[in-house]
Amino acid sequence: MIDQLTLVATWLVIPVGLIAVIDDWFLRAGREIAAAPAPARDPPLARAAYLVFPLLVIGAVLRMLRSEGLDFSLVLVLIAVVSGLVWAIDSLWLRPLRTRRAESAGKAADAAREPATVDYARSFFPVAVVVLVLRSFLFEPFRIPSDSMMPTLLDGDFIVVNKYAYGLRLPVLNTRVVDIGEPRRGDVVVFRYPPDPRINYIKRLVGLPGDRVRIEGDRVVVNGAPVPFEPIGRYSDGCYVDMQLAEEKLGDHVHRTLYCNTPSDFSVPPLPSCDRPMPRNYVCDAGLEGRPDHGDVPDMEVPPGKYLMIGDNRDNSADGRYWGFVPEENLVGRATRIWFNWDLQRAGGPRWDRIGARIE
Repeated sequence: MIDQLTLVATWLVIPVGLIAVIDDWFLRAGREIAAAPAPARDPPLARAAYLVFPLLVIGAVLRMLRSEGLDFSLVLVLIAVVSGLVWAIDSLWLRPLRTRRAESAGKAADAAREPATVDYARSFFPVAVVVLVLRSFLFEPFRIPSDSMMPTLLDGDFIVVNKYAYGLRLPVLNTRVVDIGEPRRGDVVVFRYPPDPRINYIKRLVGLPGDRVRIEGDRVVVNGAPVPFEPIGRYSDGCYVDMQLAEEKLGDHVHRTLYCNTPSDFSVPPLPSCDRPMPRNYVCDAGLEGRPDHGDVPDMEVPPGKYLMIGDNRDNSADGRYWGFVPEENLVGRATRIWFNWDLQRAGGPRWDRIGARIE
């Protein structure tokens, strides 16, 4: 029901918004000058547009926030450009025009008040510019949308992404203009998903350009050398049961991985122990150990200018083993810290112990 309502709001927000803006910015001033000093009365269509428009904006914003394909940088650029143009056009042309119309009608120069459209534009413009600069060149918030990086990152973690770690990039175009640093093996990286660059993904960087990488039994082998990997026990949280837990060292990063040596998919129907609605849960059967793992891949050579990204949840991650390599221009930044956690699908509210945790 919510999806249908927000879809309707998204379709209606532009035509209704145009009615409200055109009346507020161009027509209302004439009515106010003619009626001054008495208050002007808006026509029924304009009144209806003013009443409905804020609700439609809320619905459209909710739909955008729920969309994985939302390019928030593009939204900020559009807000900055449109609000700046509205503010400039009104200051240079329409405000003096309103003053002259009022004086020629024998009314006070301020008989027509400043349109709300201009007031909003003047307020939004500096905010949009500041947020765009901060988000494009310094730090960007990102919400973990899946289990693919467990146990390092959980669905519901809100993280900070360092945008300048791999160089400064132009917003929307994502073109690097200043070289600052290069990706390093083991970094947790946010990037634009190659099959659909509108969507941001997060995985761990396993293969650098020129590397030969293969996966054997959920273990990473780079250029013929197995990455240090030490099993340390079992992991269960009610939705994942008896998973194998290991500590892995990739480059300078020591982190944990979740895996299960199984030749096939090991998902099961929802479990009573799982405290969130999921179409599947996962139970690792220890009796399957030693068989070829369904996530194994033979040697892959990482092409120049590209990177191989793999999730820490080795058997439940749609990553480079299946869809290929990430071009350098798709890199967004390096994940650094968790600043909040709240998985709305799970009971119990926020997990305060995860706030401020460093991402290894």
